[in-house]
Amino acid sequence: MMNNDNQISKQTKLFGYIGEHAGNSSFSAKLNKLFKQNSDDTMMIPMNIRTDDLYFTISNMKESHVNGAVIASEYVAEVLETLDEASSLVKRSGMCDIIYKEDKKLRGDIFSIRVLSEKLKDLYISKIAIIGINHYAKAFSFLACGFHVSYFNENLEELMKFTQEVELQNADINRIAQSMPVDLSSFDAVLDFSDFDSLIMIEKLPKYSFDMKNNKQFSALKQRAKELQSEYIGFDDMLAELIPKVHVEIQRFKI
Repeated sequence: MMNNDNQISKQTKLFGYIGEHAGNSSFSAKLNKLFKQNSDDTMMIPMNIRTDDLYFTISNMKESHVNGAVIASEYVAEVLETLDEASSLVKRSGMCDIIYKEDKKLRGDIFSIRVLSEKLKDLYISKIAIIGINHYAKAFSFLACGFHVSYFNENLEELMKFTQEVELQNADINRIAQSMPVDLSSFDAVLDFSDFDSLIMIEKLPKYSFDMKNNKQFSALKQRAKELQSEYIGFDDMLAELIPKVHVEIQRFKI
């Protein structure tokens, strides 16, 4: 059992939360509180890691006392080259947000998109607009059974290629650009997985606006949602749902 001083013993199972500003997030503290409540001798350590040090840090996990790591959204695509094994969803989407060490090999999986999908269902959201075609968009599309999804991207040719990669037939595809006014009010929610630095082209938003940005990352959707009075939900706003999922996953895989 973790003691009241949160001290680490030789038996404590250590996991890292790896991000550029991991120490500024309450993710680790809230997860450690849950570990203590469940008498788990386990601790999550926030690790502020620069891009240049990411590969070295994760690769060295094989020989360290760290049993795995949760990866912040800014690094979910960059960690793939460090993995020895990966789930099918990681391979198909090109992202990984949780890593486990098993027999000195690193195995990657995805948990955050599964949590996002469940969150949308809990809010009775059915009709969704997705902006962008990055790895998050791919992962969500593979888990989007039961949702009615429309896709928006600046380049239609790239969007058509994306729909083929995620095996979507008769997908609803739409162009979105700075010079084109867009009304998304007919949707229940919008998910922004784009690299737009401004979403000023959106004149109306749905009730809910989601992305997976943490509080230290700039979010064009957060800015536009505030302007249009849509409820914005980012990574840190979903900690109540994300943390129990990580706890379950760690209990399943820790050795």
